[in-house]
Amino acid sequence: MDGGAEQTAADPIDGAPAGREAPELNDEPERKRGEYFVQSVERALAVIRTFSADHPELTLSEIARHTGMTRAAARRFVLTLADLGYLGVLDRKFYLRPTVLELGHTYLSVLSVPQAAVPHLTLLSERLHETTSLAVLEGDDIVYVARIGPRRVISSGLTVGTRLPAYLTSHGRMQLACLPDEQLDEYLARVRLEPRTAQTVTDPQVLRRRLLQARAQGWCLVDQELEEGVTSIAVPVRNGAGRVVASVNVGTHSRRLRAPVLREVALAPLQETAAEIERDIALLPTSARTIRF
Repeated sequence: MDGGAEQTAADPIDGAPAGREAPELNDEPERKRGEYFVQSVERALAVIRTFSADHPELTLSEIARHTGMTRAAARRFVLTLADLGYLGVLDRKFYLRPTVLELGHTYLSVLSVPQAAVPHLTLLSERLHETTSLAVLEGDDIVYVARIGPRRVISSGLTVGTRLPAYLTSHGRMQLACLPDEQLDEYLARVRLEPRTAQTVTDPQVLRRRLLQARAQGWCLVDQELEEGVTSIAVPVRNGAGRVVASVNVGTHSRRLRAPVLREVALAPLQETAAEIERDIALLPTSARTIRF
């Protein structure tokens, strides 16, 4: 898209004349933060995170709506990001430019746990002919940090960096199950269990029982709760100190392997893979055994 004629910061966008902006009367109220907190940084990152596979191009008005900013405020952040090379604009629609990759390059270049996991995930994927992945729990979401195998499992597509609500996935539930009771109680008290399919668990007490079951058995299987037809099974990955730092899973389409069959064919190889990853993690420097966000 770089081949098109791009607008500059001084150009009107969405028909709005430059230099005539409405006051920010409808800005989202500032949440309580430390005195150090710079809300402008938060808002700039919110603009970048608005883009996705489903929304690769957005107008200024759409960005304002998705971020909860006024159009005037969004315009300033968008044009600043465009001047810095993070956004491009063509026909009044903005899109992410490759410069955005620089934000994560340093982080990805020093990740040791995913690097240790990838060879084992590859062997597991080849052995089962299914998709394998490594994910970490960040807040109330899981983030994929490594993924190997075909992209046919989930229609929306999952790649490194994809975030999903923890309660919807085998990755998330396995890691939630390994939390201390107090942290698990806090999570269940605040999370909104919104259904994605008819099978999605939306009752906190039911979810609690399933998490405690996963904790007791050491593995978690989620059947068609994230997306119809998608089934996955996960086990935890621990560092040398025994603390869960990630999980590894196998995902398939339920037409290929029904849930009981997936458990039968994948659980033992999955546990073996987790053990191999844990052995490799134990050889890493202490500072490299945890994935930090």
